[in-house]
Amino acid sequence: RKILLRMVSHSELRKLFCSADAVCFDVDSTVIREEGIDELAKICGVADAVSEMTKRAMGGAVPFRAALTERLALIQPSREQVQRLIAEHPPHLTPGISRELVSRLQERNVQVFLISGGFRSIVEHVASKLNIPSTNVFANRLKFYFNGEYAGFDETQPTAESGGKGKVIKLLKEKFHFKKIVMIGDGATDMEACPPADVFIGFGGNVIRQQVKDNAKWYITDFVELLGELEE
Repeated sequence: RKILLRMVSHSELRKLFCSADAVCFDVDSTVIREEGIDELAKICGVADAVSEMTKRAMGGAVPFRAALTERLALIQPSREQVQRLIAEHPPHLTPGISRELVSRLQERNVQVFLISGGFRSIVEHVASKLNIPSTNVFANRLKFYFNGEYAGFDETQPTAESGGKGKVIKLLKEKFHFKKIVMIGDGATDMEACPPADVFIGFGGNVIRQQVKDNAKWYITDFVELLGELEE
């Protein structure tokens, strides 16, 4: 009985995905293979400690803003280090996401957004590779002093707090009057954004977060599955 219910709701979810006005992707470990903050930590020489904090944050064990503040206090990235990360270790797109899925959605007049708890400078670089306009990017802004040293992050961004992705989706619905929004991501913060998102698709192609795998009604490990849905 349970399995049947899940299958019925799954076919409804697929219909919703194919008729969505907007699709929102998380970025770290979803659109790209890495966690941007962990890559920044490597360049700044504090990789192990930060990676452990990221795992706790993504598992939902620590409030998001607290985890972000704590990790950035440890990393203290300068403007020059952020630029070096993008130049020397640019993020790798997840196979299948790249131009195929995003361009297929855009061909269908679906608006594609990137909503990330990561950093705008890195996320905009990813958006440009996918032909997503920077106006469709919601992410955290790092702040720097005039000499380029780290000066904190912009705490007024909705993505800087717990529940921030849901706040962005609510804002998108109010601003553009979207009827159906799909959120796709690997982490607890992505799953929490539904509702207000109408559908959540869990993604485990780069890393599997058990809590998401166990609780998402639709869970995929390859974006080819979504391309297939659009082609049927």
